[in-house]
Amino acid sequence: MTDADAAGLDGRSIRVGLDVGGTKIDAVAVSPDGQIVGRLRRPTGWGEDAVVDSVVEAVAALAREAGFAPSDVVSAGIGIPGLVDSGTGRVLHAVNLGVETLDLADRAGDRLGAPVHVENDVKAAALGAAMLRGAGGSMAYLNLGTGVAAGIVVDGRIWRGARGTAGEVGHLSVDPNGRACGCGQRGCIETFCGGGALARAWGRPGALPVRDILDAADAGDPEAVALRADLFHGAAAAVRVLVLSADVERVVIGGGLTALGERLERGIRSALLAGAGSSAFMRSLHLDERIDLLPAGSPAAAFGAALIGASVPSKEIVSHG
Repeated sequence: MTDADAAGLDGRSIRVGLDVGGTKIDAVAVSPDGQIVGRLRRPTGWGEDAVVDSVVEAVAALAREAGFAPSDVVSAGIGIPGLVDSGTGRVLHAVNLGVETLDLADRAGDRLGAPVHVENDVKAAALGAAMLRGAGGSMAYLNLGTGVAAGIVVDGRIWRGARGTAGEVGHLSVDPNGRACGCGQRGCIETFCGGGALARAWGRPGALPVRDILDAADAGDPEAVALRADLFHGAAAAVRVLVLSADVERVVIGGGLTALGERLERGIRSALLAGAGSSAFMRSLHLDERIDLLPAGSPAAAFGAALIGASVPSKEIVSHG
C-alpha cells in the first residue's frame, strides 16, 4: 500500500497486531489509548499464499469478535519468524511457515486496505513486553521456547545494533564440548535451555517434554535432574550475557517455557545466585533481582506488532534469532 493510499485513512482508530507462528496466529486489536480491546488465535496456513490468507482472515475474524468493522483498521503490524526486511515488509527463509520469499506487507496491505508493517517476531515481542511491563530505560526480552532468542529495547525503541542482531544470545557457545547445535556450533545457550534441544535430549514421548523433565526431576530421575540443571544453567547464562554486554536494567522472560511458571523463575534465580556465589562483582549486579517472567500466554508479541504497525521502521535486515 502506498503513502498516498494511506493518506485517506483519517477517522480510523483500530491498530491490529499479529504474531504469526508456525502453527498459530495470535491477533490483537488495540484502541487509540493503547488498550487491547480484542484478541483471538487461529491456525496458520503453510506456504506463502496461505500465510497471506491466514493474516487477512485473522483480521476479519478479530473484527467480528471485537465488534469493529474492518474499515476501522488504521494499521496492521505483523511479527513473524525468518529474515525480515522491515523497510519493505519482505520475509525470507521462514522455514517453519513454508516461506522462502514473501512480500508480506504489500500483499496483506493490498487486501486489508491499510498500511502493514512487518517485523521479526522476537523484536516485536521485545517491544510489546517493554510496553506491557512499563519498562522505561533499557530492557532485554529473552524468549525461551523451542529455540532461544532475545531482543533489546531502549527508551521504548528496539535497539538493533549494526546488523540487527543486538541481544541475540541463543547461538552464543558457552561449552565448546557441549551438545551439537543446529547452527553448526557446539554448546550454544540454546542447546541448554531451548525446548527443542531439551526434548531431543530427553528422547521420551510427551505433549510437554520440558514439563515432563521437571516432573521427573522432582521425582528423582537422574537424567531429568541433569537436564533440569541444564535448563536453569542455560537461561541464567543468557541473562548474564544480556546484562554484562548491554547493562540492561531488566530482563523480561517470555516464550512457551513460561508455561512452567514459578518453577522456571525460581530455578533461574537460584542458578544466578549460585553463579554469583564466589564473585563479589557478580553479586553486586543483583542479577536475580533483574529478571521478570511474563505470564503464560502473554500477548506481548502481537501487542508489540501493533505498536510497530503504527510506525514506519527504517529499512534493514533483522535476524530470526
